[in-house]
Amino acid sequence: MSVLFPKVQKPREWDYRPIYYDPEKEARKDKLARLHRGSFREQHEKNMSTQRSRNTSRLVFWIALLFLALALYLFLR
Repeated sequence: MSVLFPKVQKPREWDYRPIYYDPEKEARKDKLARLHRGSFREQHEKNMSTQRSRNTSRLVFWIALLFLALALYLFLR
């Protein structure tokens, strides 16, 4: 029966909720945004990402220095 009368999906419903401008609410939100400087977790994650990149660059430097010393040792031997 599905060959002769295929099932047609219903159209998606449109859930529209109108947004009204509330100047008091906007003022409160702006004031709160000025007071909020970021959470401790955000600050910690930002510090960890910079520390991680610093540690990675140090590791690359020491590996390159090791290879350079090894190359000089083999070349001058």
